[in-house]
Amino acid sequence: MRLAGHHALITGAGTGIGAAIARVLAAEGAKLTLVGRRREKLEEVGAGSPDALVAPADVTRRDEVERCFALARDAQGPVTILVNNAGAAESAPFAEVDEGLWRRLMAVNLDALLHCCQAALPDLIEAEAGRIVTIASTAGLKGYAYSAPYVAAKHGAVGLTRALAAELARTNVTVNAVCPGFTDTDILAEAIDNIRARTGRSAEQARAELERFNPQRRLISPEEVAATVAWLCLPESRSVTGQAIAVAGGEVT
Repeated sequence: MRLAGHHALITGAGTGIGAAIARVLAAEGAKLTLVGRRREKLEEVGAGSPDALVAPADVTRRDEVERCFALARDAQGPVTILVNNAGAAESAPFAEVDEGLWRRLMAVNLDALLHCCQAALPDLIEAEAGRIVTIASTAGLKGYAYSAPYVAAKHGAVGLTRALAAELARTNVTVNAVCPGFTDTDILAEAIDNIRARTGRSAEQARAELERFNPQRRLISPEEVAATVAWLCLPESRSVTGQAIAVAGGEVT
């Protein structure tokens, strides 16, 4: 129970990586606030942690974020760990990217970080050990074709991480990003469906195409990402800040 006394607020906590993070932080003793757009998914995750607070919100909306954080403080106390996990991916040739697609991906993958980090910052600075961990992507460290808005947003997430880490270096707050490679989540399932629709390949062929990016020739599991997040939240990781840690089986970034 190495995180006893901590209050972790996790965005995108209803499925995939976010749900895995919630489980591992709860196992380490942290109180949880689970944030996402779908209450039923959050409640499913929260059922495994009886004290977890379910706080539905759209993190692209500043008013909803502020309401959510106020609710979290009232119920669970000051936020000491912020995990920015909410995200979305869409693919298209750059020439076909319209403003709507661009804004959608910037809103959830980058603008939400502004809203959540600013909402959490007063609590984090006052904490004995504050933590911000953002789930970025290897797309924040390199380029992928047909994913320009996503790649741009995730590069922005990594840049924000480094800037905040430098600004907060003399406080007790650390700021890091975890950058998974292709991970076995609902977002990946959508990517497989998109590949099938565009290329006529089978689901198995599409999955293999994504696995080949990983030198280990496999998909990353959400639990592997969650373990890295938990490590960054531990007291002994207080000197690790401003990092973008790839969890990608050795993929060159």
